[in-house]
Amino acid sequence: EIAHLKASGKKNWGKTAEALRIIEEARGRGVDVTFDQYPYTASSTGLTAYLPDWAHEGGTEKLLERLRDPESRRRIAEEEGRLERDWDAVMIAFAKKHPQYEGKTIMEVAKIEGKEPIEAVFDLLISEEGQVNIVAHGLSEEDVRRVMRSPYMMVGSDGRAVSPRGILGLGKPHPRYYGTFPRVLGHYVREGVLTLQEAVRRMTSYPAQRLGLRDRGLMREGMKADITIFDPERVRDEASFTDPHRLASGIPYVIVNGIIVVEDSKHTEALPGRSLRKGISSPR
Repeated sequence: EIAHLKASGKKNWGKTAEALRIIEEARGRGVDVTFDQYPYTASSTGLTAYLPDWAHEGGTEKLLERLRDPESRRRIAEEEGRLERDWDAVMIAFAKKHPQYEGKTIMEVAKIEGKEPIEAVFDLLISEEGQVNIVAHGLSEEDVRRVMRSPYMMVGSDGRAVSPRGILGLGKPHPRYYGTFPRVLGHYVREGVLTLQEAVRRMTSYPAQRLGLRDRGLMREGMKADITIFDPERVRDEASFTDPHRLASGIPYVIVNGIIVVEDSKHTEALPGRSLRKGISSPR
């Protein structure tokens, strides 16, 4: 399984065609390979991912030591300079000690602090002890659509647990956490990239089969009652990069394990969900 297939960075735009060709060839040789995708032209990761591999050796403490060392900073800055990063396209998603920077780009932070972008990166990582999350705009819409049309694509958010309320509502995370599935059902189905039936299959029975979830993914007797009821004309992702903690619209009911968890588009506070394991029938 290839996790969230994409081509990041303008120099790589269009290379999804070659990636899909390689996958097709591999399948022709008997390699059972498929992949998932989230429907956005931006990715998300930790800010430390922008530092060279050698800077990470020894773990976070060693990394922070290097960021405090003038010679190491010079070396990293030199290597990063050759990569010609577009710091205007890298947005701070979470920085616990600097919430005022969440939603701003590295370039904007650098201007506020009167520093070069890479120096702002170093100092922010030191202050935050390496814990800074970012959203990076660097994918092409053409590549997103090409990957989505492949018969081997499944829909996946690459997300985690979030909520508009409480501690899970901190920061400005990637809108994919809230919007992946309704964005496919709404925007991309209405644009004709996928049929509605195929879009539903790509996020239900197909991934359930690939992951070995034997009692999920289909509506039939004996299967667990996990059901999302949506209006195909109204379903829409509402989360954005500037306002990500927004629930989708056009989804009046959600049933998990036979229990209604969303009724009239409002959460019922019921929590019947369970973690799922490959090949194991999960409890009700």
